[in-house]
Amino acid sequence: MVYIRQDKLPKLKEYKYSGVDHSLVSRYILKPFYTNVVIHCFPMWMAPNLITLSGFGFIIINFITLLWYTPTLDQDCPPWVYASWAVGLFLYQTFDAVDGTQARRTHQSGPLGELFDHGVDAINTTLEVLLFSAAMNLGQGWKTVLTLFASLMTFYIQTWDEYHTHTLTLGVISGPVEGILTLCIVFALTAVLGGGSFWQRSMFESLGMKNYEFIPDVVYDLAWNEWYMVYGGVVLIFNTILSALNVMEARRARGQKTRVALLGLLTFAAAWTLIPVYLYLQPVILHHHLLPFVFYVGIINAYSVGRIIVSHLTKSRFPRGNVLIFPLAYGVIDSLGPWLQQHVGSAFGDDWGRFFGWPSALGNDVYQVAFVFMCLGLAIGVHGSFVIDVIFAICDYLDIWCLTIKHPYQENEESEQKKDK
Repeated sequence: MVYIRQDKLPKLKEYKYSGVDHSLVSRYILKPFYTNVVIHCFPMWMAPNLITLSGFGFIIINFITLLWYTPTLDQDCPPWVYASWAVGLFLYQTFDAVDGTQARRTHQSGPLGELFDHGVDAINTTLEVLLFSAAMNLGQGWKTVLTLFASLMTFYIQTWDEYHTHTLTLGVISGPVEGILTLCIVFALTAVLGGGSFWQRSMFESLGMKNYEFIPDVVYDLAWNEWYMVYGGVVLIFNTILSALNVMEARRARGQKTRVALLGLLTFAAAWTLIPVYLYLQPVILHHHLLPFVFYVGIINAYSVGRIIVSHLTKSRFPRGNVLIFPLAYGVIDSLGPWLQQHVGSAFGDDWGRFFGWPSALGNDVYQVAFVFMCLGLAIGVHGSFVIDVIFAICDYLDIWCLTIKHPYQENEESEQKKDK
């Protein structure tokens, strides 16, 4: 399958990065640190994409320790594990931020850098959800699923915003800056406080506050991890509304209809209509095999986001639909039949009950688990082919390499060319 058509390739040369960062932390703390200290640690021969990939390596190491110490996401780990997660995530954020500076310093800025950067971020988002769930001892259940939904929606909305406004806008509070720093603090505190079980305690009680009559018991009993999810929900709503307003304003300025842009959210909405339904119908996946399913869902989102970025770079039509959703739809239909037989058909008796529902081909045991792993394998194959095809297409057309610098910048040569002109 060809993801970039030949007639769209010339648009790659028109690419020009546009970004706005309103974060005060980024402006006054992180950017001076990156510009004055970190960037000098990387040699001029190092390609920006290689810096991005190297930073992602720290996240892979973090995830390996998760699989070793708490594969069920509900076990306390040794303190050094949480500390390593904090260090690894901070290094990833640093490498991810510096790659743009390296691209400008080596004169290697281009569309491939944005695609590579966002593509790695999309995969990292899913991994960080699992690491956060493990740090909070959320376990395999609805809390982890809700955290995944919020994280993936934030990333999807941000990419949707960039496609329509042609500018990457980071608000005063954003995931790539404050979100990651918050996670680093959570990981570090978990190491100091003795494990994820601390976050299961009531926040008010652990702070020594009394249960006053004006505080409802439901609020007083909320655990630290539940308060964090409330905070994340507020930020999600704020950023979603802000992005929607940005998109509407940009399209109105160009004389375009605003409602058309909202159709781009239907793909995400369709996936997240099916996901909770499937997990409700298959509790064995929700409570015992959630990790491979989370990976599958994460790749669904990464594939959608990747195609949006490619359309943005080539100025193509917004991509709608996602082929990776179809296996999930089959899983829902297959699991819905027995549920209808049990809950609807039984109410009408044997004579009429057989007309409601249908038998499952996968059941609710080993074949259902195999189905989830099959979906994951399919997702890896489809998304992998997309990544390889797009990288090769861009590299061949622009005459560049992905992880090394094919044409090093020569300042003397450029000066001579300007004199000749």
